[in-house]
Amino acid sequence: MTDNPNARAAQLTHLRRRKLKKGDPVALPLTMASMFNLPGTPAGFAQYGRFDNPTWDAVEEMLSHLEDAQAVAFPSGMAAISAVFFSQLKTGDRVLLPSDGYYTTRVLAARFLKPLGVTFDLRPTGAFLDGGFDGYRLVFIETPANPGLDFCDIAAACKAAHTAGATVVADNTTMTPYGQRPLDLGADIVVAADTKAPNGHSDALFGHVASRDEKIVAAVKDWRKLSGAIPGPFEAWLVHRGLETLELRFDRMCSSAETIAARLLAHPKVKALRFPGLANDPSHNLARVQMQRFGFLIGLTLETEEAAEAFINGCDLIQPATSFGGVHTSAERRARWGDAVAPGFVRLSVGCEPVEELWRALEEALERS
Repeated sequence: MTDNPNARAAQLTHLRRRKLKKGDPVALPLTMASMFNLPGTPAGFAQYGRFDNPTWDAVEEMLSHLEDAQAVAFPSGMAAISAVFFSQLKTGDRVLLPSDGYYTTRVLAARFLKPLGVTFDLRPTGAFLDGGFDGYRLVFIETPANPGLDFCDIAAACKAAHTAGATVVADNTTMTPYGQRPLDLGADIVVAADTKAPNGHSDALFGHVASRDEKIVAAVKDWRKLSGAIPGPFEAWLVHRGLETLELRFDRMCSSAETIAARLLAHPKVKALRFPGLANDPSHNLARVQMQRFGFLIGLTLETEEAAEAFINGCDLIQPATSFGGVHTSAERRARWGDAVAPGFVRLSVGCEPVEELWRALEEALERS
């Protein structure tokens, strides 16, 4: 696999071409099947809908190409995280989680890992290396952390965790393989919610696990097969279609976010701003080293909860929604979910709208808020 991201993107859309016979459809067919024709010995053939599906195979091929590692598809990002936890951990193991990352990961650990005798500790992403990693079986990194956009040094964390004997998992949902490559920085496992930018159209839940360790991949695949945590073929087809335009959309979103973040920083209604592409952001220097792009998420804080809600609901080019990474610019006030952020904190996901039109709408909504 080349390290040239442009070459990786160009090759992605031609992976299927390499297998086409004359007369085959160029577009990926959707295979809706729970049973497959299976006379005689089943080894080496599609067997049953919980085990195999050609549409999964195609989307996993694309994800594997992007990650430069074997990828395993799941019906959501949390299904991917669950597969890692339940395939890699046992009673008596200890896990380190980010205290400021996606909250559902912590809830899963509290509700279902702890009763099974798997303990966990929390540590803020910005201080993730403080205290070391001795005694941990698994270290779970999320950088940039969602929603506050704090950072940790992936390479340094992986080196220290491996020295302590831990496996490192990196949640790369916010960045995609085009923006950040945790496996290249030393992570053992990547998890991601492809519901976000990889699908990009807000119409499918999906996730994946990727690793270059064959034993990890085999365990994750066994968990999927035996637990039944399988993606639907139609969702896989939608994500396959979305991945074909991910590089184009991601480039537009990141470029627009860089323009908009600089303007938001100068706006008097914005009391605080987090975006790693800004030179004054506390994570800027680290972001320049470990990321290919600065992403499309902006964290801005307005004076009050009311101002934040007025901004979100009063902008005709913001979709109020509790997700991110779609073609629509979207936003939400994350304190409503209990995240440890200010009442007026807004997670803004920059979409694919023309940037000057988008800025006009954002500026007008800020003035009215």
